[in-house]
Order: sequence, then C-alpha cells, then structure tokens
Amino acid sequence: MAIRIGLADDHAIVLEGLRALIDGEADMTVVGAATDGDAVAALVRQTTPDVLVLDYEMGGRRAPEVIAALRQQGHPPRILILTAYHDGETIRSALESGAEGLALKTASPQQTLAAIRQVMAGQLVFPQAARRWLDARPGTRGDEVTAREREVWGLIAEGLTNVQIAERLALSENTVKFHVQHLFQKLGVKNRTEAALRHAGSGRVPRGPATG
Repeated sequence: MAIRIGLADDHAIVLEGLRALIDGEADMTVVGAATDGDAVAALVRQTTPDVLVLDYEMGGRRAPEVIAALRQQGHPPRILILTAYHDGETIRSALESGAEGLALKTASPQQTLAAIRQVMAGQLVFPQAARRWLDARPGTRGDEVTAREREVWGLIAEGLTNVQIAERLALSENTVKFHVQHLFQKLGVKNRTEAALRHAGSGRVPRGPATG
C-alpha cells in the first residue's frame, strides 16, 4: 500500500516540486497540500496522511506550533520537518515538538524520499549536520536539560517505560528513546534507576522494571 503523504509549505514552487517528486514514486502518493499554517490541521483531519512533510516556517507559524495543534486533535501523522536551517535552535525545537524527522531543503531529492520512507518505518531521522550539533552539545549539568527532557525525566522517575511515556506525551516511541539517550548523557547516568535517583525532589527508584 502506498504511503499517504500530506504536504505543507507556503512556497508554491517548493510545494509543486515536492508533489512532482513524490508522485513519481510507486510507493508514495500525495493526498493533500496546504500553503498556510492555519490550514494544516484541517488538511490532516480531512485526508489522514501517514506522513506530513511540514515546512518549518509557514506564514508566521513555526512547525512546533503547528505540531502542537495537531497533537491536540489526536492521532497525528508521523511528521517530517523540512527546513533550510540546521542551526541548534531549529534542531532543538524540532526535537522538542516531537517531530519524527528533520530534512534539509538543500538535500538531494533521493535523500528527501529516503527520509520520508524512514519516518514511515518508525525511524527518527535527522541530517548529519544535526547529529554533529547534538554530539557537540556540552555535558552533564542538570540545568542544561530541556523542558521536554525534564518531562521525560519525571516520568522515568515515576517508573514509566518508553512506551508509556510515549503514550503520556503523545510522542512516538523512537522520539522518547532519543530524549532518554541524550538525557542520560547530560546527567552522566547509565540507567533508568540512576536517572530516577537524580531526579529533582525524588529519591525514589522507579516502580517496576521500566525496561521498555
């Protein structure tokens, strides 16, 4: 069955280029498109795409804001943010929003198609530039933990598994795994029990095995 794809970009040329690219693939089909950030929720509700390819900047609305609205309406598609930027702030906000992937507009058409397929397969996809930035982030101080990581950290301390955290925060399990991995690096801990013991205001170990 073909991957159902929704497109959202406020540049008509980019939108038509994406449509032509995707329609040339036997395993993909474009089910709808939006050129305004306010129209994305209706697009998703009416066409139920498997993957939404979302421009980071859409007429004054940024992708994290659009994604938050989608998550409020329930059962959002997997989301691949498409952007011309690969600075730390863009990468951080993409991760915080719970997007499953980030692809650069400067990437080759084949890289963009591969990113869509990887997101559909449940993988977390970020370009090498993003990975270099993430790997270069400094260390293990608790005050460097982001707001989303603090949410994940608190739920780890409650004993929730990755699957349960994903359900609680309306994120994909892969996104939660990504946050857990980088949280552990920042805290300088090796496992969930150590993370729970480090949690601010909590000296308790997690309830249950919490291995997922």
